[in-house]
Amino acid sequence: MRSTSMKVALIQSSPKLNRSNLTDVLAFIEENQDADVVVFPELALSGYMLQDKLFEDAWRIEELSSLADASQKCDIVVGAALWDEGRVYNSALYFSKGSLLHIHHKNHLPTYGMFEEGRYFTAGNELTSFSTLYGEAIMVVCEDLWRAETMAAISASEAQIVYVLAASPARDFSDEGLGIESQWDALLKTTALLSCNYVVFVNRVGFEDGLGFWGGSRVITPMGENEFIMPLFESAQKICSLNSQLKKLGRYLAKHI
Repeated sequence: MRSTSMKVALIQSSPKLNRSNLTDVLAFIEENQDADVVVFPELALSGYMLQDKLFEDAWRIEELSSLADASQKCDIVVGAALWDEGRVYNSALYFSKGSLLHIHHKNHLPTYGMFEEGRYFTAGNELTSFSTLYGEAIMVVCEDLWRAETMAAISASEAQIVYVLAASPARDFSDEGLGIESQWDALLKTTALLSCNYVVFVNRVGFEDGLGFWGGSRVITPMGENEFIMPLFESAQKICSLNSQLKKLGRYLAKHI
């Protein structure tokens, strides 16, 4: 990273099941131009439960030139249903300085219980880090992180920051709290500790076809501690400062302990 800190805007939004999300995303970016990087949830441009409407509403890269233009002022990480070589993927896109810098197609598509992604999307088969103005980065989408091989790949990469885009439905309610939140918290902290990286997790909120999404977006330090946690079940946005010196300390300790 170029300086002692970078400012990351977490946009905990509630996407709709139509293409109006692009207008909303551009408005959020305009409101958060003081950030170095603005991060949105999984499928923020598309909504989650598109089902058969997916093939009509999925985006083509050339239709997202307005996001490339907006990235002249700040980098953008956003989730979208994306056409690529005749197939539709659940993708994370990284825009910077007027161009699309990197695409990650979700590798692991849940198709069990309430999930039907494997029926509609094509699975990606790569997970690679890439260079940004703020250091080497890597992006994963929701279910990707629930695989040991994903954590191993992140740890083995040159990444300095991990972006996790999610559309996680609420489940496992109890007197102790939300079970799925506790599980995610453990996964994110483990990823941070194993890779000695900052982890930025942005999860959506809102309701679709009986599913309620819980939010709780957060930033985890390289030492495995929650630095910021956003509210549950509420749309919210927050600019967080990530201390690159703490990142370097985490990597030093990993090598010398």
